[in-house]
Amino acid sequence: MANVPTSQQYGAPELKRNYQKYFSRGLAIAISFHLLGLFTYYGATHFGAEEERIPVVRIMKYTDLAPPPSLTSQQVPQVAVSAPVAKPTVGIPVPVPDAEVSPEQTIATQQEMSQTAPVNIGTGSGKGDSLVVQQDIKIEDEPDINAFVPVEREPQPVKRVSPPYPEIAKRAGVEGKVFIKALVDKEGRVKKAVIYKSDAEIFNQATLDAVYQWVFTPAVMNNGPVTVWVVVPFNFQLKK
Repeated sequence: MANVPTSQQYGAPELKRNYQKYFSRGLAIAISFHLLGLFTYYGATHFGAEEERIPVVRIMKYTDLAPPPSLTSQQVPQVAVSAPVAKPTVGIPVPVPDAEVSPEQTIATQQEMSQTAPVNIGTGSGKGDSLVVQQDIKIEDEPDINAFVPVEREPQPVKRVSPPYPEIAKRAGVEGKVFIKALVDKEGRVKKAVIYKSDAEIFNQATLDAVYQWVFTPAVMNNGPVTVWVVVPFNFQLKK
């Protein structure tokens, strides 16, 4: 291998020296650019911010104020209302002479009207015959025992009466349950009562007599009382 002159030799020591030199220069340049960017950002933020406005309060004496404007001198705004083009021709009252009414005429009271004979309704011929009433019309608000009546608030018992234990059932040692279906009217009273379910017929009459003495709060629907059926259970059990 031919010999290379000393001036042209280039090896690891020269690379290490150049590496350290250029690395230091690059690092210094990078740090300079970063510092310049930070100073530029904070300088723009500091000098570009608007100065805080300080409110100025002016204190005046009431004697320095001008007198208020007079209320009488102010003009009330006028609102223009357009008049109708033509006068209405419908609904115009026409004066009529006073009706001749007997000064001694009186109006019948409800008691006097109730004492009069009831009007009977009959079927007509459809040729302008007079209407004849045969019987009074009775409106029932009592629901059927199996009908569903929607309520907002169900009846609640406020007075309970326990039925007496029949002596025959005591001697025989008979126990059981009886379910009564009671019709509670709009005043909370038991209007009707029937046996819904019973374990022993001997308890039926005692429970019926007792449930008629119960008092409920009436059922409520649409902010008004209504008549509904309720189930009342009675339990007959001997003490041991």
